Amino acid sequence: MEKRWVLTSNCNDDTVKKLAEQLNIDRSLAQILVQRNICDFDQARYFFRPELTQLHDPFLMKDMDLAIRRIERALSLHEKILIYGDYDVDGTTSVALAYSFFSQFTENIEYYIPDRYLEGYGISTAGIDYANENGFSLIIALDCGIKSLDKVDYANAFGIDFIICDHHLPGDEIPKAVAVLDPKRIDCEYPFKELAGCGIGFKLAQAYAQKHHLTADTYLRYLDLVMVSIAADIVPVVGENRILAYYGLKKLNTNPCEGLRALMEVSGKKENYTITDVVFTLGPRINAAGRIDHAKHAVAMLLCEVDGNSLEQSESINLKNTERKTYDQDITREALDLIGSSDHLINRKTTVVFNENWHKGVIGIVASRLTEKYYRPTIVLTKSNGHVAGSCRSVVGFDLYEALSGCADLLDQFGGHKFAAGLTMQADKVDAFADKFEEIVSASITEELLTPMIKIDAEIKLDQIDGKFFRVLAQMGPFGPENMAPVFVSHGVYLDRPAMAVGANHLKIIIKQQNSPIFECIAFGLAEFQNLLQPKVPFSVCYTIEENVWRDKKRMQLNVKGIKVN
Repeated sequence: MEKRWVLTSNCNDDTVKKLAEQLNIDRSLAQILVQRNICDFDQARYFFRPELTQLHDPFLMKDMDLAIRRIERALSLHEKILIYGDYDVDGTTSVALAYSFFSQFTENIEYYIPDRYLEGYGISTAGIDYANENGFSLIIALDCGIKSLDKVDYANAFGIDFIICDHHLPGDEIPKAVAVLDPKRIDCEYPFKELAGCGIGFKLAQAYAQKHHLTADTYLRYLDLVMVSIAADIVPVVGENRILAYYGLKKLNTNPCEGLRALMEVSGKKENYTITDVVFTLGPRINAAGRIDHAKHAVAMLLCEVDGNSLEQSESINLKNTERKTYDQDITREALDLIGSSDHLINRKTTVVFNENWHKGVIGIVASRLTEKYYRPTIVLTKSNGHVAGSCRSVVGFDLYEALSGCADLLDQFGGHKFAAGLTMQADKVDAFADKFEEIVSASITEELLTPMIKIDAEIKLDQIDGKFFRVLAQMGPFGPENMAPVFVSHGVYLDRPAMAVGANHLKIIIKQQNSPIFECIAFGLAEFQNLLQPKVPFSVCYTIEENVWRDKKRMQLNVKGIKVN
């Protein structure tokens, strides 16, 4: 599929020149910093040298004082506390953090993760019933709860108090909990709004430690869990999240918690983790527990403190991930066959596919794969608990949630955001929903939005890339949303030797430009260019620059995102 190459608009030349001189760096790197609103020496120092002292005071968050007072009361009266969280990576890391932290002060504490298939997302009636039947008087909910008005009311009727620690957008009304910690509340003046759910749990632990004059290590020891949640939940890696991710990666690569260390061991990658590695190596394995079995196993692994036990837990979860991959591959193939065999489906501007036998735990992954293939708003549906459940994915620039809102009359419920959502409906509404969704999307989406885009940060010559250039570039990490790894474009490059296809559909090339050094490149999914690239024929490449580690040897390589033959 052909992609649009979009070069980021140039910024003020004088600002770029001054910053390049102040920092003694390549002008192209200074340009990228200015594009990311880092325009002077002090902002650059803050960016390149993040410090834990720059973390915000947790008591700036609305209701934090109320949350701490309620926890203090529970601890002093020996009340039973239930730590409740979602079944994804953010939820399980949140629960592991909060349970481990508050276990230091009480034995009257348990954790609860809802069953993905029996209870669904968020706070459940079954979870509250469990708390009531077992004498819990305080529930601390993490990564969920901000819209659970009826469930909190249900708990209140039993005399069970809630502290909600969420990061999702609230509705018009806030639940009647003892405390609701959510920076996205319109009445919350907390300076940073994009914490992950585990980040809210971290701030709760920080606040308790601060109030009781505990050492910082009592909560900083969980930075690796916070970083994993930031990576897996795809929140912006800027501001406070970037500080947490920076130090969390350091901890993961030097002294990870026992559960993560064991998971790294069984994954086959034991060191030199980046945010991307966490997203594609650790995140799917932690998620697999809840997708295939029950997410409580992921929490149990993350809480392991004994080597043998942690390895056993991580090996079990690794097996679940292998099982998840099989479901994922089989269902993706079936969905692609379904679309490819139907002119009706293939010519639409949306993809809606349904098979009542597909595994609900992987339909979100399948939706992402179909979006990559056809690049259009995509919904994958299956049968679950007597109704149809769906996972939805969008393309950059199109508001999926708004389109679903236009179909609300056909849905039992839906929730999510611009780019990803979930829904349920009755089976007899599937065809009508697919048609209406296509109608709404077609009326508003543009052809440009249906063409994938490569956003290019700067045009450079290959001879600009040297050791210093790469070292400065590496210090711009950790990379993630709103601070993505810079993409460069170079024109008029040539093959140094014939291109070579590798793996399923990848390309390995070695390129040069005029008198530049040669650069090794990997181009994932671009094997189609093998015969188009010929010696002495110039072409253009856009790419990121990365360090490739193979058998303890490190070398710079270009990760090619796009190729255009001149």
